[in-house]
Amino acid sequence: MYEFISGKIVSLNPTSVVVENSGIGYFINISLNTYSKIKDIPTTKLFIYFHVREDAQILYGFADENEREIFVLLLSVSGVGANTARLILSSLTTAEVFDAVTGGHASVLQGVKGIGAKTAQRIVIDLKDKMLKATIDIEKVDVSHNTIKEEALSGLLILGFNRNAAEKAISRILKTKQIGSVEELIKETLKTL
Repeated sequence: MYEFISGKIVSLNPTSVVVENSGIGYFINISLNTYSKIKDIPTTKLFIYFHVREDAQILYGFADENEREIFVLLLSVSGVGANTARLILSSLTTAEVFDAVTGGHASVLQGVKGIGAKTAQRIVIDLKDKMLKATIDIEKVDVSHNTIKEEALSGLLILGFNRNAAEKAISRILKTKQIGSVEELIKETLKTL
């Protein structure tokens, strides 16, 4: 019914936003990933999923179409409701969810609060083929990050750093900063190790 809503951000918190469009304020539930993308801007465009239940009609908004598509796919899994899907997308990035499902890594999904082993396995089994066939455009972004990440990790291991500590530090930096080269990533990582 709704494709997107754009307008001025009237109020914003990590779980919801009110967007004013043509004098109407829309209360939209969001994930933490969407919150981090829109928190510093006065206007936004959110891709919408309109969720209808017996007792409520709820809008869910996403900063990009990939996140919305993964949300809709998660809803198709038995036992995964809208709040659980939003929790998964708040705990993991769209790329991490995509990689976990397509790579068969149910343990990554189990790291999300409230997701047990059976639900994580069901998500992987039900969605692996669907995600590979879907028009989710995540792999292009991740390939360069993975190459830079692996090269930086190799460099840090050669320098004598612990593998687990180095991997955690690299992941933290890639989530918070825009990195363009292996050298830049190593320098930033060395500041935190």
